[in-house]
Amino acid sequence: MNPQIALLLAQDGIITGAIYALLAVAIVLVFTVTRVVFVPQGEFVAFSALTMVALQNGKTPGTVWLLLAMSGVAAAMEVWAGVRERDRARILRGVLVYGALPVALATLVVWLAPRGMPLPLQALLALAIVIPLGPLLYRIAFQEVAHASVLLLLIISVAAHLALAGVGLLVFGPEGSRTAPFSDASWNVGPLQITGQSLWVVGASALAISALFWFFSHTFRGKALKATAVNRVGAELMGIGTTRAGAVAFTLAAAIGALSGLLIAPMTTIVYDTGFLIGLKGFVAAIIGGLASYPLAAAGALLVGLLDSYSSFWASSFKEVIVFTLILPVLLWRSLRSNHVEEDEE
Repeated sequence: MNPQIALLLAQDGIITGAIYALLAVAIVLVFTVTRVVFVPQGEFVAFSALTMVALQNGKTPGTVWLLLAMSGVAAAMEVWAGVRERDRARILRGVLVYGALPVALATLVVWLAPRGMPLPLQALLALAIVIPLGPLLYRIAFQEVAHASVLLLLIISVAAHLALAGVGLLVFGPEGSRTAPFSDASWNVGPLQITGQSLWVVGASALAISALFWFFSHTFRGKALKATAVNRVGAELMGIGTTRAGAVAFTLAAAIGALSGLLIAPMTTIVYDTGFLIGLKGFVAAIIGGLASYPLAAAGALLVGLLDSYSSFWASSFKEVIVFTLILPVLLWRSLRSNHVEEDEE
């Protein structure tokens, strides 16, 4: 390996590490607020990219029908809960938020999809379709068992991943696709060729992580989420709605996953299950951060990206093994340093 190849691999590692950083931050966010190890995080990456592909081809994306199906189930659950509790506000919320709004959005997408739209509007529509799937998934699968054990929540998370992967195959098919880049510009800097799309990836990732930092540090809802993450029972005693906090956490995670999908779709071929492997690498980075520290998770993501890049050069057949093996010494180190407490004793 000469210095030029080393620089090219480092560039590639930083770009992919920026995506892993976004996913790692999302996984840490969901876990700290809800105790859910969010296995389906990668599905939002794939769904967003393939939704963008359909819009660029002038077709109605399959995620529209998934959105309608999930909103129908969530609306029925919310209305039934309101009827049992005789809570008219909850019934109204179920009809409007979980029912009418997704139907209106789906109608707009079906009308606009074949008409041809500029790239920014296509991206906004793709985000608008995919992001609501996060809170809908929380309402359907996790809200009713929010106080269950971490193990049960993990089992449900794996089941949700398998269900979404199956739906992805059904609505998108097995073929892979790419989207048009946000920028065709490129510059030569020494031995490196810097593309406009790579700057979009790094810049959008840095901006999104900075926005999350500002959200948690300077907004009331962000501080409420932090309080829920520190002590869920204490937050409930202080009047913070932990159910709403969970929905917000899933919404932010879905937004991060959807943004990641739009960023990488022009750079790699995306199929319905591509997001799972990308999400797992984000999970490795989150483990490096102890599923608690956002800066450590972001730093771990850059490490994973660089290791992934250099491993593909030295031993491409074993690069996934090398990346995922990184989790073993981290888990061993954290196991030796932590005090083991049974969940019932916390």
